[in-house]
Amino acid sequence: MTTTVLTIEGVRKSFGRNEVLKGIDLALNAGSVTVLMGANGAGKSTLVKAICGIHSVDAGDMNLGGASYAPATAAEALSQGVVAVHQNIDDGVIPDLDVATNLMLDQLTKADAKTFVRDRVLREQAKEIAKSMGLKMDVRVRVSDLGVADRQMIAIARAMAHSPKVLILDEPTSSLSASEADRLFALIDRLRDQGVAVLYISHRMSDIRRVANRIISMRDGQVSGVFEQDNLDYEGAVTAMLGHKMTEVNIVPKVSNAPVLQIENLSLKSNWPAFDLTANEGEVIAVTGLLGSGKSQLADIIFGLRKPASGTMKIDGKPYNPANASAAIDAGVFMSPKDRGNNAVVGAFNISDNMSLPFLRAFSHFSFINGRQQRRAATEMISQIGVVCQSEEDSIGTLSGGNQQKVMIGRWLLKPSRVLLLDEPFQGVDIGARRDIGRHIRETAAKRTTIVFVAEIDEAIEIADRIVVLNEGNIVGEHTNQNINLGALVAQITGEKAA
Repeated sequence: MTTTVLTIEGVRKSFGRNEVLKGIDLALNAGSVTVLMGANGAGKSTLVKAICGIHSVDAGDMNLGGASYAPATAAEALSQGVVAVHQNIDDGVIPDLDVATNLMLDQLTKADAKTFVRDRVLREQAKEIAKSMGLKMDVRVRVSDLGVADRQMIAIARAMAHSPKVLILDEPTSSLSASEADRLFALIDRLRDQGVAVLYISHRMSDIRRVANRIISMRDGQVSGVFEQDNLDYEGAVTAMLGHKMTEVNIVPKVSNAPVLQIENLSLKSNWPAFDLTANEGEVIAVTGLLGSGKSQLADIIFGLRKPASGTMKIDGKPYNPANASAAIDAGVFMSPKDRGNNAVVGAFNISDNMSLPFLRAFSHFSFINGRQQRRAATEMISQIGVVCQSEEDSIGTLSGGNQQKVMIGRWLLKPSRVLLLDEPFQGVDIGARRDIGRHIRETAAKRTTIVFVAEIDEAIEIADRIVVLNEGNIVGEHTNQNINLGALVAQITGEKAA
């Protein structure tokens, strides 16, 4: 028998004249993962804040565990068993403290907590929490010394120390690798088995297929679609979220016969098949495939970070064999890497310094950086790509994930390139920011070739003139982005026969 933990009926919320929630009905069940999808501005963040006691509602009712639920503060929601882990991981942990203190922090700050706490007792209690969540790290380690995935797990474990009835996870895989995401999914399975009602906010197809018992789509402050276990129709959920089909994009594919990058008889690693690929001027190509398909290897080879097992490359008809990333950049090949937190963002730098980092020589005279020229270039790019900030001198850490990603993309658009490689450029951004980034990439594509490496089909369809499918290191399909047969595309990605 299904037990409903949280019921929301007719909830409305306005900010001034702007009605953000327009009569939301929603139910979360024990031992079930409900995925909430919505574009930027759909109202999902406001809904979450209402559930968590950050915003009061103007109308409607919420019921938690059979009793009326109207939290006045986040602390009150927490005390009643409603816990959220936000997209910014460091909102859920204190990096300068060790794991044990982080896990026990909420107990240590209670009004009735003891004044003096023995370290040994603290660590033993923390070990029990960690063990219950399947965490194996040393609880004496400082959180800042851990990787993104471990910090994410600690934030969730800290939340679980409250024995929540409802756990809200906001884009929890946005900063995780595929293997790290698998650890998170295993943890979610454990929480589901324990009877926790999970609200999982994401639009990533791979996440949803892995964890969802139900999908709820929001559009313009309303629930626009509900898809249950026996009909988890991802394409239908995206259609309900966007108001149009996934394949109905405003792209007229560009046709070009001016090769920029030519790849011939290339094998990504030994014993893998060889393939050819030509990328033309003005063209945006999306390379998609499952984990292990070879996307990252191909990007690294083109950017000089690794060598192929065999094959050759040419740029504008001339042999191209970069010894390293610096040689690639000198040849006009730029790459924005995936996982901006570990591979791109410099937390101690402001926006201008982050954006101009690879091109400081271009803004320098002898050993001195022309700060005015550097800031002017950054300000122009901020305006072009739509970074929401006060000025180019703001700390990069003050920006949302989507705006940080815009800065990282803007970094490689600051100077002209012949080949622009973008590895998971939409990682951890909402659909609104994704559209902004994609639009600017296409608007600036005329004098180069652009190759975008993405795992998600909808992201490929939204940006590409041509979609190339990799499977086990080989190109198994190419599609002009017009009237695409989604069934055939998915079959090529998965290696299965089309229905």
